[in-house]
Amino acid sequence: MIKILLIEDEPKTVQSLKQGLEENNYDVSIAYDGHMGKQLALAHTYQLIVSDIIIPGINGLDLCRELRAQGIQTPILMLTALSTTDDKLNGFEAGADDYLPKPFDFKEFLARVKALIKRSNQTILDAQILKFADLEMDLNSSLVSRAGQMIHLTSKEFQLLEYFLRNQEKVISKAEIAENIWEVEDENSSNLIEVYVNYLRKKVDKGFSSKLIHTQFGMGYILRQE
Repeated sequence: MIKILLIEDEPKTVQSLKQGLEENNYDVSIAYDGHMGKQLALAHTYQLIVSDIIIPGINGLDLCRELRAQGIQTPILMLTALSTTDDKLNGFEAGADDYLPKPFDFKEFLARVKALIKRSNQTILDAQILKFADLEMDLNSSLVSRAGQMIHLTSKEFQLLEYFLRNQEKVISKAEIAENIWEVEDENSSNLIEVYVNYLRKKVDKGFSSKLIHTQFGMGYILRQE
């Protein structure tokens, strides 16, 4: 059975999400604060971690950073009432894989849960090494390098680069990126995508004579050699 760690201090939210997940055959563990959540995440193996941001003890963002620093690669879905673009960027920068603003419909929540678990499982099944030119991504160790030089990426940057590598030399639209990386069909995600592509360019292309990530104006982006 798929195991999910739910970190939330609001009793009604805990009860409704736990009941809904268990009705869909998920095994749910509960932590009511960040310290308990960290202990459980480090002591057990989960297929997904769902965490509110505003929780007692360690807040959700710091908890996410600490788990990533400890080498925990489990997908993390953030739940929060903070829903501006900057709030989302902070969540993704902390290492979250997805971000769902409150209030939300349980059907959307469940769809996000299934998508994150499916993506995580698919990553395990797919090829473990992705390469393009002198760029290499090891899906097993989550390490990325270019010309032998290590590149440190956040969780969301890693997902975006993986998508580029799986679609190399193909023009990818912003809508396609939004649907496959953020699981949304939202025009407001355009700015978020531009920000993350720029993050990737600074880490993947800066300092190298050959640029790999290119803009196809009016169409999207493409991973190709100059």
